[in-house]
Amino acid sequence: MNYFPHPPLSPDERGVTQQKMSEYLSCGVQLGWLINPDSQEVEIYRLGQDKEILHNPSNLSGETILPGLTVDLSDIF
Repeated sequence: MNYFPHPPLSPDERGVTQQKMSEYLSCGVQLGWLINPDSQEVEIYRLGQDKEILHNPSNLSGETILPGLTVDLSDIF
């Protein structure tokens, strides 16, 4: 599997989880999402690219890694 969806972050987990995401990418994970319900932000990590931050997105896409996958965030935000 080349992806790792991560559950919503608690405030205490944010820094540790960001570091873990870097480790996952170094192992070949191609796509990862860190969801922060408090700030209504999603950090998108892609292999070989800079982190992207979305503010209050309504959904997430599996992009080319998981074509057709859409995650509805309305229950989280």
